[in-house]
Amino acid sequence: MRPFPVTSACSTCGQATGSQRLGRRTEGDPHALPDDEQVDRHDPGPRREAVRRDGRVRRGAERLGRAAGHRRPGPRGRPDGLGRRRDHRDGRTVRRGQGGRRRVRPGRGPQQGGGPGARPPVPQDRGRRREHHPGGVLTDAHAAIDGVWKFESAKIIATLTRMVNDVGLAEELAQDALVAALEQWPESGVPDNPGAWLMTTAKRRAVDHIRRSQRLERKQEQLARELDEEEREPEQDDVLRLMFISCHPVLPTAARVALTLRLLGGLTAAEIARAFLVNEQRIAQRIAAAKQTLAEHRVPFDLPEGDELGERLSAVLGVIYLIFNEGYSATSGADLMRPGLCLEALRLGRLLAELAPDEPEVHGLVALMEIHASRLAARTGPSGEPIQLHEQNRGRWDQLLIRRGFTAMLRARELRRPPGPYVLQAAIAVTHAQARTAEATDWAQIAALYEALVRQLPTPIVRLNRAVAIGRAQGPQVALDLVDELQADPALRDYHLLPSIRGDLLLRLDRASEARLEFERAASLTRNDAERDFLLARAADLPAGEGVALADAAEEFLATLAPATAHSYGQTLTRLRRSLGGRTPLASLTPGKVAQVFETAWSTAAAKTWNRHRSAVKSFGEWASLDDLAGALERRPEHTGPKQAGPKPSQRPLNDLWERDLPLRERTLYRLLYESGAPITTVLALDVDDLDLDDRRSRDGKVAWRSATARLLPDLIGDRTRGPLFLSDRRPAPARTPAPENLCPDTGRRRLSYERAEYLFKKSTGFTLHALKG
Repeated sequence: MRPFPVTSACSTCGQATGSQRLGRRTEGDPHALPDDEQVDRHDPGPRREAVRRDGRVRRGAERLGRAAGHRRPGPRGRPDGLGRRRDHRDGRTVRRGQGGRRRVRPGRGPQQGGGPGARPPVPQDRGRRREHHPGGVLTDAHAAIDGVWKFESAKIIATLTRMVNDVGLAEELAQDALVAALEQWPESGVPDNPGAWLMTTAKRRAVDHIRRSQRLERKQEQLARELDEEEREPEQDDVLRLMFISCHPVLPTAARVALTLRLLGGLTAAEIARAFLVNEQRIAQRIAAAKQTLAEHRVPFDLPEGDELGERLSAVLGVIYLIFNEGYSATSGADLMRPGLCLEALRLGRLLAELAPDEPEVHGLVALMEIHASRLAARTGPSGEPIQLHEQNRGRWDQLLIRRGFTAMLRARELRRPPGPYVLQAAIAVTHAQARTAEATDWAQIAALYEALVRQLPTPIVRLNRAVAIGRAQGPQVALDLVDELQADPALRDYHLLPSIRGDLLLRLDRASEARLEFERAASLTRNDAERDFLLARAADLPAGEGVALADAAEEFLATLAPATAHSYGQTLTRLRRSLGGRTPLASLTPGKVAQVFETAWSTAAAKTWNRHRSAVKSFGEWASLDDLAGALERRPEHTGPKQAGPKPSQRPLNDLWERDLPLRERTLYRLLYESGAPITTVLALDVDDLDLDDRRSRDGKVAWRSATARLLPDLIGDRTRGPLFLSDRRPAPARTPAPENLCPDTGRRRLSYERAEYLFKKSTGFTLHALKG
């Protein structure tokens, strides 16, 4: 064995140790190893396989040792002296890779000189430490990513939207940053500031995208500076802007809800679809259409100002409260509640309260949701059945949420502004929460608050809730009179709580058989399985009325008709069953009740539709040997001859058409048809370049308009210079590409069809588009 000289001295006694050879030393040598530690490097015995705590073979344990008295403690207190060298002033030299990174440097391959004693080639990756992640580590990393994304995604998307001015593109860039985290964090570990890591990565992706696309060349220098600035970005204002843009009035309500949950709630399309029991593809389409609408209308990423701020803020609050209500009382499905939606709405409300601390309505909404959420655990029984408010165990109410609600209510009052709708509703919730028992509830105070709320928000739902409060404060008969007035309101035609409340009032008046009919009617209207079972159970406990039921008589009557007639008359009788209750005794059916149903369901219908339903009721009454059920219904005249010249007829649905909040496209189309009197197909065939906006007419002279249309057309056209004037909502599928003259070259959308325009107008008014032409 060839000796290897060591050219250092002992740091303790100063004696030279360089003349020593590797291997065994002489006895008495102060630098000799003890007998139990002297190892022959060729000895295949077990001492050669000295292992460390981490399972690796201890390198050099059999080659070079120091006297036990001269050893230095290794890292972390290890006494074996085999630790890595910690400082250049250690006092001794090291040989080979001792104290180094213990890996073969790149380029070390096979050695020259073959033969039986030559060393094999050294693998390039030998000595590199690899992280072996147990399953729990990977799961923890993913859980951390999920949590960080939940709370930081809104800030990231909002900041990116400010940078690129495109919500869809901003979300894609944020998703890229999320993918980078999923790839890197399980290996490198979660950063100290994961939110800043995601924000920085997303910003860099945004800058890279802008540079590659060269669409925002003038902003490159500014964006590059923003990436390097140390000053914190105005992220809170960006999130507030994102809230306003997600709830913009150009979007329909369903799209606002889906987009808000996607961008601000961090929920996926699948999670939103499960929450609302709809198809995932449908939610994805809503979100994509909402982003496209925002881009097409060029909605600015700015905070509204002045009077617009109040209107836009009300829209944001309405979306958040709608999400909460869907979770608090599910519209459909097997469960009464969806607590996940309630918690998400609460989080959005609290976030909005932080971003807009000077708005009392925001604090009022938060207080309202906090107090209502405190009752979630007490609202259902062991089997998931609903428990009414006066029967709930108030000991199960969450006191922490109640205190939070009180705190939010105090913040709203401290701003010293007139109370708005949400503050008044929060005050009602506070009154309920302050009562230790149901009997101690101050119903007079609640009724007074509802009176104030009706003055600000005179909707049918608010008026119905006021009737409930008055029924508790002044008696059931007073409330029943108020509820009966609401039965003619079309907005409550299929609202299941109207007959449910009416059944409660009738039961308190000892009119059990009538109450049973109302509970059965409410059960037929609700789409929630838990509520339906609850209402049917209440009805089953009450005595049934005598005689043939309306539903049974209707089925027997329809069976005697020809299929086509049965289908037509069946629509009429179905509406009667839904409005009056299928178990209503046939003998109790009167012309007055039938007239009330007609007024609620078909008051705005065309004359032909009205007369068809009237004929169905008349035939059914004659078959059932009842009095003339259509006696209170007048036949409406149908105009079948040529149109008479003169002023346009007065039609109720058209009187308030111009006051409605219609989309710009529909409002412009209806105005143009009304003012021009031109054929519908001629108006829909107009192109942008056919218009002479200065002379208020088309270039061929076939269509002319007045001032109202002249104010709307520039906004509808925008920057377009060619293509159809009125466009459809979506781009056509690749397999259904229309003719070039019916396709907009700027947006890729096709011309609005006659059928679609007719459907939209009939849905809004019950009339056809010909009614606009007089």
